[in-house]
Amino acid sequence: MIIHQLKGYIQCIYLVEYPHGLMLLDGCCRSDVKVVKAFIETVLKRPFNDLKAVLVTHMHPDHAGGAHLFRRLTGCQVVSADKNNHWYRGFNGILMHWIDVVLSIYVGRRLKKGTRNVLYSRKLKPDIKLKDGDDVPGFDEWQVLETPGHTDRDLSILHKDKNMVYVADLIIKLRTKFIVPFPVFHPNKYRASLQRIKQMKPELVLLAHGGQIKMAHEDFDHMIAHAPKIPRTPLRATIKKFKKITQRH
Repeated sequence: MIIHQLKGYIQCIYLVEYPHGLMLLDGCCRSDVKVVKAFIETVLKRPFNDLKAVLVTHMHPDHAGGAHLFRRLTGCQVVSADKNNHWYRGFNGILMHWIDVVLSIYVGRRLKKGTRNVLYSRKLKPDIKLKDGDDVPGFDEWQVLETPGHTDRDLSILHKDKNMVYVADLIIKLRTKFIVPFPVFHPNKYRASLQRIKQMKPELVLLAHGGQIKMAHEDFDHMIAHAPKIPRTPLRATIKKFKKITQRH
């Protein structure tokens, strides 16, 4: 097994290579599909349809945005958490989906990556839904862990033999600091998810924003101590900002 780390539009891409096939640990941005295709065909010298599985840890644009397009181009299976409802459901879901798309472009511009196409369906249609502790079909060295908090359906992906775990947006590393992601919809579940990963004592932690790192107990303790006690959501942030503006006048 080889794990290739690629630079996505606003996140790290982890492509897992086996002789029998390739797996993406997350669904990338829509604009990252061509990046992954070029790497598979020109660097690995393998056909694009050797991509057999694309995991979607949660529904944000840099984690789910390319999933449907990868499947259409390669025939791969899209794997996600076992949830009955869509994340972006109802009117609020439509609004939140557009906010997340705009925020992704904003981050891309801040990273000097320009504006790219990150539009994608707000409703994921997975081929396989997995529950906590299930192995990834075709890649049974890898196991999904439910680590909600950032959203209601966040997954982490554990390599059981190496005790190495991809945590998506559970932890963000910005330069030398570990920070809590935005948003955090479920603060209590978020702290519990951090505690769960800490207790596993992983040899290596793979971050969507921060690369591959080793984390000490103190790092987890810092994250848990600074985790919010109330939800941090786009709506709450907007209301808070509006109140500040009105108070000035």
